[in-house]
Parts: sequence; C-alpha cells; structure tokens
Amino acid sequence: MTGPHRPIRTRPQGCARPLSGAYDTALLDLDGVVYAGGEAIAHAVEALGAARDAGMRLAYVTNNAARTPLTVAEHLTRLGIPAEPEEVVTSAQAVARMIAEEVPPGSRVLCVGGEGLAVALRERGLEPVESADDDPVAVVQGYGGPQMPWGRLAEAAIAVGRGLPWFASNTDLTIPSGRGIAPGNGAAVEAVRIATRWMRPAPEPKVAGKPLPPMHRETILRTGAERPLVVGDRLDTDIEGAHAGGVDSLLVLTGVTDAAQLLAAPPEHRPTYVAADLRGLHRAQPEVEETRTGGRSGFACGGWVAAAEDGTLLLEGGGGDPLDGLRALCAAAWTDAGDGVCRAGADKALAILGL
Repeated sequence: MTGPHRPIRTRPQGCARPLSGAYDTALLDLDGVVYAGGEAIAHAVEALGAARDAGMRLAYVTNNAARTPLTVAEHLTRLGIPAEPEEVVTSAQAVARMIAEEVPPGSRVLCVGGEGLAVALRERGLEPVESADDDPVAVVQGYGGPQMPWGRLAEAAIAVGRGLPWFASNTDLTIPSGRGIAPGNGAAVEAVRIATRWMRPAPEPKVAGKPLPPMHRETILRTGAERPLVVGDRLDTDIEGAHAGGVDSLLVLTGVTDAAQLLAAPPEHRPTYVAADLRGLHRAQPEVEETRTGGRSGFACGGWVAAAEDGTLLLEGGGGDPLDGLRALCAAAWTDAGDGVCRAGADKALAILGL
C-alpha cells in the first residue's frame, strides 16, 4: 500500500546520468530480463558486460527456486555473462532462512521442489525429506520444473492437511519460457490450497519471494547494496518488490509486461524508469515535463505529447524514440488514475508507437 511517506508516482523519473553510473548494484531478475527458455535475451550479454566494466555490481535475483546458485552462475557464464554463485540470490535461499528462524536446528522439512530448494535448506542446517511420513516439521514448495511428479504435490497436501507449517518460495502463477508462458510455482501452491480447502481455517503458506519483504531482506544481506536498482519485467513481483523495499526500479519490456499493462499499473506497480531492454542501463533517462498545447494539459517527452481526455489517451508528435512516447503516455495515464488504475483507452496511442 502506498503510504504518506511514499508519494504516488505519476510519471517515470528522469536521470541525467546513465543508470549504471547512478546506482552501485543492479538487482536483476533472470527469467524475462536476462534470458528466456535458457537463451540470452537480445542485447543482454553486451549490456551486462558493459555495466560491469563501468563499475556496477551485478546481482541476479530470481523467484525461481529450482536451480542452485552454482547452476545459475554456470548457465550465465555459458551465455557469455561471467557470474559467481555468490552473485545469485534465489527465493529458495530466502524461504530457507525464514524456515530456519522458526524451527529447531537440524529439523526435517518436506521439500516439494527442485535441487535449488534442497541445497538452500541444507545451507541453513535443515534436512530436506520427500514424504509426509518422514516426520517433517514443516512443508515448503518451490518451483520444481516441468517434470516435477504430481505425487510430490500430494505429499505436500497430506502434510499441510496434518497441520504442518506451510511455506512457499514464491507464488508466481506463471513463468516465461522459450515457447511461451508456463505454469509457475504459484500454480502448484494453488493445487495444494485446493486440496486442503476442507480445513477450517483454510491454511495459507508463508511466502518469501518477490514482492514480499523476506526476498528483499535476503538480497540486501547477500549483496550489501547501498544504492540498488531493481531491474525486472514483472509489475507484480519485481516492481512491487522494489516499491515495498523503498528502492528505485527499471522495467524492461522483454518479458511478461507489455505497454498496455504498464499504462494501467496501480501505484505500487509503477516503475521508476522504463526501457525496451537492458541497454537502458547505459542511457540517461529523459524527463517527462508537463505541458499545455491547444488549451489541453499534457505531458511531453522526446518530441511526443500525451494527454488523457474523455476516457481516451491521446498522443501527438512522432519521429522520436517510441519509448519516449510511452513515457509520456505513462505520465498521462498515471496522473489520470491517481491512486487507482487508469481506465482510459490506449489502443490508438499505442498503435502509433508500434507497441
């Protein structure tokens, strides 16, 4: 929720310096930002290499709990992005810390997920087990990949039905892949929720991943970032997590969020900056200025002027960077929405920009 100490954002922010020089650490989401389906996203390798050369520290922060930090670092290195395991922060690590703070050392935990989750539990001195009959004291779910057996969800439901504390690395309903959008850990959590809805009160998992505070805490503890910039493709995890943590954010349009969703973002989903891809780390961010033309109030950026009028977002100008036009439209939409969601039609304006 937006509090009085955190003004409602009504336009993307400008920055006279390249973001790689204005912030000390980029907290980068992986899926949809750095890679998709195992392959690097266009311009990601070159942009991240240039950011490192410019002195910006890189930390890879992911809600995907399936793989270990070592495996993620090796994958990034194969893509041409040298990375160390210490530079990777996962929701598995965040949820393992949560559990370790609530159960006795050495406790057994029913682990429903991939190797990354099991390794994170062991790192905290906990013993992962696979059956509800192995005397676990808690249940944890994390993304286990498309081949995770259905029987693992049954074990989780049985254990939760017995009243064990329930944890989840994250509740993202979807995850991007090279072939499209696939079910995420949130979908598996919902399966267990449905199987245990007979309980009163209905059980709810304690969740660690973005956008919730445990993930932000884990990231800061592991990176030591003083001037972090969250870089992500999702409004409801990356950007909301940055908002909750009180840090600036860069939305890149290489993943699940499109321009129309950005214009309709509520306050907690509005990023500080917007870029087409990770090359935005190396560019100054233009200011969006209030303007008035033809008796109409609007917002100007890079030769584009946008306004909200009679339930429609209007856009004038042309020839400049379409992202500048999108920034102007964001200002018009977010100002019109205030602390709500903009309902003005944007199809014609976005068609002008080709977005």
